[in-house]
Amino acid sequence: MAGRLAVIGAGLMGSGIAQVAAQAGWEVTLRDLNDEAVQRGLSGIRASLGKFASKGTISEADVEAALARIHPTTDLDAAANADIVVEAVFERLDVKHEVFRALDKICKPNAVLATNTSAIPVTQIAAVIERPERVVGTHFFSPVPVMKLCELVRGYKTSDETLAAVRAFAEEIGKTCVVVNRDVAGFVTTRLIAALVVEAVKLVESGVVSAEDLDLACKLGFGHAMGPLATTDLTGVDVLYHATKNIHTDTDDPKFFPPELLARMVTAGDLGRKTGKGFYTYS
Repeated sequence: MAGRLAVIGAGLMGSGIAQVAAQAGWEVTLRDLNDEAVQRGLSGIRASLGKFASKGTISEADVEAALARIHPTTDLDAAANADIVVEAVFERLDVKHEVFRALDKICKPNAVLATNTSAIPVTQIAAVIERPERVVGTHFFSPVPVMKLCELVRGYKTSDETLAAVRAFAEEIGKTCVVVNRDVAGFVTTRLIAALVVEAVKLVESGVVSAEDLDLACKLGFGHAMGPLATTDLTGVDVLYHATKNIHTDTDDPKFFPPELLARMVTAGDLGRKTGKGFYTYS
C-alpha cells in the first residue's frame, strides 16, 4: 500500500510518525513553520534510527533508506500530492483549524486528512472544511517508534472509506488499532489517563503522598509499566494539562479540571523530560 504521506508538524509526535512511515516504505513530506523546527525534527529521527541500529534492530542501510524517504519542507503546498496527511501541530483548536482550512484547498479530493489530537473532538476540527467525511482522528502514542497503539477516532461525518484507509495505513506502519466509534472529548485512552493524572496530582499537591510513592503504588498495585506522573513527564506536562482542560471544557465534568499544581508547572516551564524537570528531575 505504501504511498505518499505528509506530516504537518515536525515535533516529537510528527517526527515519530514520519520515521515509522518512512521505515515502512512511504515517501514522507515533513513540514513545519521554519527550517529550525524541521531540522530539529530530522535530527530526532536520525538519533532514533541510530539507537535502533546500535541495538541491531535495523541495519545502517535501513537507516539511510528511511532518511532518504523523508523530504523536509516549510511549504504547506508540498502536501498537495499526499495520499494521507497527518496533522501533528499544537493541541489548540484554532491552530488546527488554520491548518485544516489550508489543507482542504491544497490536498487532492480523495486524500485522507488525519489529526493526531489526543483530546479535541475530531468533529470540531473537521467542521471548518468542505468535506468533513475525509477527516479522521489518528491518536498515536509517544514515543511513536516504540509504542504500538494507535487510537482511530471516527468524527460525526467520517466515512467508512476514510476509516478503512487510515486503518490500513496505521497497520502497515506497524501499529495495532482500536476504533473509537463516538467522538467524545479525550476519546478512550486520554480520558482514562486524564482522570487518573488529575487525581494523582491532587494527592501529591495536598501532601498525601510523594510523586515517587504514588507512581510506585500504581506500578506494584495495578501492574502499570509506568506510574501516572512518570507518564505525564514522558508525554509532556503541558500536553496533559491542555488535554484535561480540553476535556473539561467540552464536558464540564469537574473530575477533569486541571489541578493548580499542573497549571503552575506549565507556567514555570517544568514540562517533564523535554525540559529536564517535571514531577521528576532528569539529567
